[in-house]
Amino acid sequence: MTFFRFLKVVSFLLVLTLFFSSNVLAQDAGLTMQNLSTVKVDNLTDDQIRQFMAQAQKSGFTETQLEQLAMQKGMPATELAKLRERITRLGGYTGLQKTSDAKTKGNDKDKLRGFDEKELDENPSQDSTLKKSKIFGAELFNNKKLSFEPNLKMATPQGYQLGPGDELLLDIYGYSEANYQLTVSPEGSIRIPYVGPVSVSGLTIEQAKKRITSQLATVYQGIKSGQTAVNITLGNIRTIKVVILGEVKLPGTFTLPSLATAFNALYASGGPNENGSFRNIKIIRNNRVISVIDVYDFLVKGDQSKNIRLQDQDVIKVGAYETRVEFEGEVKRPGIYEVTKDESFADVLKFTGGFTNDAYRQMVKVVRNTAKERSVADVSSELYSLFTPQTGDVYTVEKVLNRFANRVQVNGAVFRPGVYALEEGITLSQLLIKAEGVREDAFMSRGVINRLKSDNTPEVLSFNVGDIINGKTSDIALKREDVVTISSKFDLKENYTYSIQGEVQNPGIYPYSENAKIADLIILAGGLRDRASLSRIEVARRLKSADSLSKTAQTAQIFQFALDKDLKDDGAAASFVLEPFDEVSIRPAPGYQTQKNVKLEGEVLYPGLYTIVKKNDRISDVIQRAGGLSPLAYANGAVLIRKKLLTETDKLLQQKRLEALEKQSTDTTASQKTVDEELEDQTNLLGINLSKILEKPGSKYDLVLEDGDVLKVPTQLQTVEVKGEVLYPILIRYDKSKGFKDYVNGAGGFSTKALKGKSYVVYANGAVASTRNFLFFRSFPSIKPGAEIYVPVREQREKLSPAAAVGISTSVVSMLALVISLFK
Repeated sequence: MTFFRFLKVVSFLLVLTLFFSSNVLAQDAGLTMQNLSTVKVDNLTDDQIRQFMAQAQKSGFTETQLEQLAMQKGMPATELAKLRERITRLGGYTGLQKTSDAKTKGNDKDKLRGFDEKELDENPSQDSTLKKSKIFGAELFNNKKLSFEPNLKMATPQGYQLGPGDELLLDIYGYSEANYQLTVSPEGSIRIPYVGPVSVSGLTIEQAKKRITSQLATVYQGIKSGQTAVNITLGNIRTIKVVILGEVKLPGTFTLPSLATAFNALYASGGPNENGSFRNIKIIRNNRVISVIDVYDFLVKGDQSKNIRLQDQDVIKVGAYETRVEFEGEVKRPGIYEVTKDESFADVLKFTGGFTNDAYRQMVKVVRNTAKERSVADVSSELYSLFTPQTGDVYTVEKVLNRFANRVQVNGAVFRPGVYALEEGITLSQLLIKAEGVREDAFMSRGVINRLKSDNTPEVLSFNVGDIINGKTSDIALKREDVVTISSKFDLKENYTYSIQGEVQNPGIYPYSENAKIADLIILAGGLRDRASLSRIEVARRLKSADSLSKTAQTAQIFQFALDKDLKDDGAAASFVLEPFDEVSIRPAPGYQTQKNVKLEGEVLYPGLYTIVKKNDRISDVIQRAGGLSPLAYANGAVLIRKKLLTETDKLLQQKRLEALEKQSTDTTASQKTVDEELEDQTNLLGINLSKILEKPGSKYDLVLEDGDVLKVPTQLQTVEVKGEVLYPILIRYDKSKGFKDYVNGAGGFSTKALKGKSYVVYANGAVASTRNFLFFRSFPSIKPGAEIYVPVREQREKLSPAAAVGISTSVVSMLALVISLFK
């Protein structure tokens, strides 16, 4: 035990005695602080018990160790049982620890009698048992889940001998009834009312029952006649004192229940220390060794036959180990093992659980200490049962080599490719038979064997697959790690395809199949579209022998065919077979037209979607079909919205731009708004004069409609909006008697930053009129209902710095001087 461990145990024992003594002294003023024999648990409060358990937690003791320490201080077994019951009722040991932690949160929990537990953990001189020991068996007595706690509620075992301190429960029933709770006195007797003392020390329960019944029969006459019966059971058991000496972590005298076994006592002492033996633990009774315990029997076999029940004043002697060896590497339980004189290497190997799956079992390396230095030896598998371990041996079990002693492999166009065993004398043809032969698509003219030379240099051997199978050429003997590869015909040629484009359901590229015709490829592409033309189907075929030196050399060959609506081959198409990389084009019928629509919105009698009937349908034609304008229509505010004509390149760039915007935006709503705005930018706003169109249909103002056009006719507008550099931008009621300046003055007038000469008006139909300037005269645009007046801002000019002003003045003076000099 190290100095820090010793201080920790002594500190807790001091806390234990001080805690209980404060309650005991209240009952017995003559009781010393080291005696807990008269403690009454019933007089302790719940807070006192929680305080006691909090101190136990800080000291790092388990529940079983606390009970054993209390019994060492003389606490009776009855009071110990009551203490255990109180702890259970308060939530158990774990629950009390959590309660204590909650109450002491914020306090200095890491201190124990002036020592920091964290400091102890980091101190290299601390007890090595705080770390996980490599010694096999050390974890047995440090495992909180394996406490070897004796069962005090079990039936009294046969052969249990009564002694001072045991409690007998005497029950007399029948013709006479009486109940007595009797404790065996230090003299070994019990005192029964009306009977007197009866000596029971050293007797078993069965023997004591006969003696007590015989004595009771002298008082209770019904016992002899059978009218009265007697039942005797064991109540609380006595405690015994056991001395544990030698190489243990906590040697000393321990007070234990009389049912305790040797393992109970060893657990109370913490088990053997770093130098203690796990295989030579002696139990001495009356100066004679009555049992020798080998802990390995329990660890390896589960055998507890030597774990005998202890008696008062028994001595447990743990000697120092004699021989220890260490196992490293590929064993199931690496660690340090204790060896007896008659055990071989094979016996110790069983303690480790044996080799792992990857262990090299042919030989084990051992590093051994001699009288002067270390030596290395190799233990072959034949010597495992004969080799005698010596103390300090370190055995290393290595992994098997990552290579195969008898492996060959076949890949490619065989029915069962994979790894096969290299049997003695196996040849290439025999390996192909094992692989169930070559596939139908195998390339029979050539196969290869990748082989490693003796120095691991790679080399390649080629062979004719057909000749090897048919026996026309001499067979090839295989060697270790040979890799046979037989290629497929399809692996040795380009991936053949052909394509179809145009008016089919699924245009694209398709895998090539031999003897395919045009109609076959159309069916493969999902069939024709409604507007497909079958009278002129074109096939483009690549040329393999074009004249590379000619400027006018033909680069492709074109074929044209016709099919009927049932896709029956017609004439030349019946015999035309597609070749790899042919491109088939199905074009639309020349006179086929899909419906084109325009949309009318606003103040027309029948707004909605209208189909363009003729190619030259105009605005007036559609309005006439819509029933004309409604009474509330404002013709001068009508506007035509037309989609932009985008090329394929424009569409591709537009799509990429929209995708980039969506990826950059983390807000889905904001991303969608950006996409919608981008789509709106693909339309043009055309200002039209609907009044003139309706007055003169077919005139130059009457535009020809296009697919997707939207004609909007607003309601009669009654406002004018003033925006830009005015003092108070506002929406003003329209008054035909007012002009441009009147509306600007209605918005507070021009601001100091206003650029008056560049003001302009946007009318309701989208037309724009700007301010005209001639010399000192300025003519503002006229105002119509629904117009928007824009007053732009004047650009900010930089102020002239003093240095720049001086420079300009100097330049002007110089120029004047030059002019004057010229006229002299």
